[in-house]
Amino acid sequence: MWRFMRWALKGSEKAILLAFAITFVTGLSELVAARFTGWVIDQTASAAQGDFWTVFWPVIVVGVLFFLVIRPLIFIMDAGVTGIMLGPNLYPLILSRLNRHTLGHSMRFFENDFAGRLSQKAIQTARALTDLVIEVSDVVIYSLAMFAGAFVLMGAIDARLLAVFVVWGVLYAAALRFFIPRIRVRSAARAGARTTVTGQIVDTYSNIAAVKLFARDADEDGATRAALERYRDRSLDFGTLSAVFRMVLMTLGGMLPLFAILGALWLWSTGQATAGDIAMTAMVTTRLSMLTNRLGRVAMSIFTNIGEVQDGIGTLTPPHGISDRPGALAVAPRGPIRFEHVTFGYDGAKSALRDFDLAVAEGEKVALVGASGAGKSTVVSLLLRLYEIEQGRITLGGTDLRDLTQTALRQAVAVVRQETSMFNRSALDNIRYGRPEATEDEVFEAARRASAHDFITGLVDNAGRQGYAARLGERGVKLSGGQRQRVALARAILKDAPILVLDEATSALDSEVEAEIQSALQEVMRGKTVLAIAHRLSTIASMDRIVVMDSGRIVEQGSHADLLARGGLYARYWERQSGGFLGTDEAQAAE
Repeated sequence: MWRFMRWALKGSEKAILLAFAITFVTGLSELVAARFTGWVIDQTASAAQGDFWTVFWPVIVVGVLFFLVIRPLIFIMDAGVTGIMLGPNLYPLILSRLNRHTLGHSMRFFENDFAGRLSQKAIQTARALTDLVIEVSDVVIYSLAMFAGAFVLMGAIDARLLAVFVVWGVLYAAALRFFIPRIRVRSAARAGARTTVTGQIVDTYSNIAAVKLFARDADEDGATRAALERYRDRSLDFGTLSAVFRMVLMTLGGMLPLFAILGALWLWSTGQATAGDIAMTAMVTTRLSMLTNRLGRVAMSIFTNIGEVQDGIGTLTPPHGISDRPGALAVAPRGPIRFEHVTFGYDGAKSALRDFDLAVAEGEKVALVGASGAGKSTVVSLLLRLYEIEQGRITLGGTDLRDLTQTALRQAVAVVRQETSMFNRSALDNIRYGRPEATEDEVFEAARRASAHDFITGLVDNAGRQGYAARLGERGVKLSGGQRQRVALARAILKDAPILVLDEATSALDSEVEAEIQSALQEVMRGKTVLAIAHRLSTIASMDRIVVMDSGRIVEQGSHADLLARGGLYARYWERQSGGFLGTDEAQAAE
């Protein structure tokens, strides 16, 4: 908890300490007001009746300076550091750091959780930690000042009166020690149940098409209600303990002024305290009693926020599965790609790649083919270092990929995947994602080369934005599969990286549109190192080499004609397929 807070709040320490100091002074000012009241009463008791100004001019001067100048300035400063310096700045600081750390996790981390749950955790943790700091400043530090000052004031009257205060403080501390751990546990359980509800709802909404097509509305609603029931149970557990805690604090809060005032009255009756001491004791202890009640309410929020922060730490801040080595190169070299005895498996399952060896020369175009699960996409994922290999190594230009920064490696590779990634942003922004500094004309040209320009100019979103300014919807839901792939192709064209990866890049295109962009693809691939995963001959026929994979190994490689002549696995694939899948005129000519 403390390590996380130091990391998340780094750079704001001076502002937080300043806020704590001003809040502490604010708390002491309340005691000064009580001491002033006692002084006035004692001055009145000892003064003879006479001229008002002659008798009370010191009281008037001190009162004007304190109540009209000093105290308002203190409270203005206290409100300013909380509402201006801390509140608006801590939340963005914490959330930006959490977001950056979360983005640094490997693909395995995101595959093992819900996107909605992770985002909810980040927002919840940042908000909870921000509220925690502000509540500690506003209430806890303020209360410490009040308790410390009251300790001094009570001791100045009589040690026996101070004993009442000390005994009460011990009882109060014992109550906190008993309830805090239990409240923290139940708060964390409630926070976890809440994020489960969020994850369930987000998962349902993200797959709403499947829910509708399979008529599973009632099932999803039932799963959500079950998650809500668990959240309700955890909330009841938390609420019950909270109610008992507040009742105990209320009882303790009432005990302090009662016994302190009785003690002061007894001291007065024996001539050991003045009327001013009684008034000051009443004011201080009554104020502390009110503060205790407030502290009880805020304590619930503080412990809730602590539980939510701890819950967020467990989810968001494990060490990164993949990290850059110290001194890693910030620019990727050019050169051949080599997979050297690479072995890799997903989550302890059998190896997706086993002792995999492949060399791709710079500028060579290689196609990977094979049945589903053969390991083709794993090759691409490991090349991009989305996962860490278990054995062996992968090199680019003779440099181990682990000796490059992840940013440098991925900047050298342009990728078009079968499952295209679209942001709920404009078409222009989605294409420009490949090269943020590109001009609009360069974006338009990339779209034309990907046969995307014509349909983009006809787009209109629900806010009336048209053409390249139109939003594409969440995950590009407003586009067809073929349109999304053309936007993804335009993005890769615009990036113009030395390595091009095509993972079923034309699988969602009809034959006519695919034919339109074949020349563009040929042009884009010219001079680049290409790794393509595909089944359609139109994608792989022009490749320099075809690599056939089975069960994580290379079983054949060569040109299309060579592989057909061998009569091996590739030839069997060929015989089973027809039409657009390995069945074009070029294939027939090659055969």
